[in-house]
Formats: sequence, structure tokens, C-alpha cells
Amino acid sequence: QVQLVESGGGLVQAGGSLRLSCAASGGTFSLYIMGWFRQAPGKERELVAAIRRGGFYTYYADPLKDRFAISRDDAKNTVYLQMNSLKPEDTAVYYCAARLSNSPLNMVQYPYWGQGTQVTVSS
Repeated sequence: QVQLVESGGGLVQAGGSLRLSCAASGGTFSLYIMGWFRQAPGKERELVAAIRRGGFYTYYADPLKDRFAISRDDAKNTVYLQMNSLKPEDTAVYYCAARLSNSPLNMVQYPYWGQGTQVTVSS
């Protein structure tokens, strides 16, 4: 069973950038489809981005595709989320998740989750 640990969150001013990392252990990382989700206070958790095995195919929530980029380094067992031009509405807890199912990338069911990292964007 894979374990996931996110890092890289913090406080940033609007217009700034952050790169989140999610380190995986306990499984064969290269076999997993990885996703980043976020949950803002009072809102439902939403899928931000996902990446297939090998990293050649990615998915983004439409409003974010021009500002966020997901990538993976299988040699380091890590998936990243580069976030640029951050806005106050990007404030949320960001979670990474893993699944073995080869379903479409916009699927939101994942069995394995990290503990989350807080991202706060000040105006």
C-alpha cells in the first residue's frame, strides 16, 4: 500500500508561485496514476490535475490549466504541482492521491491519500 506525504505549501502573495511535492513510499510509484486535489473552507474537494503512468498524459480542471502544471519523477517517487499566478481563490488544503485503476484521468475516486498541505494566497 502506498503512503503519500505532501510538502511545499505555505503563505504566498497573489501573483506568486509555489511548487507542491508529494513523496510516495511503500509501492511501485511508476504504476500509479497520481492526482492533486484541493479543498477550500466550506467547499467540496475538487480535482485539480492528474497524470498517467509515464507522465505523457495529463488532465487539468479547465480554469487551472493555464496556471498549474503537474509532473512526476518516477526515479524520485514524487509528483509535483507547479502553481503560478496564484490567486486568493486558490487558497485551500491541497492533497495528492494515488490509484492503480487506469480509468479516465478526470475520475475522482482514489483509494490512497496524503494528509494535505495548506496553501494560503493573500491579496
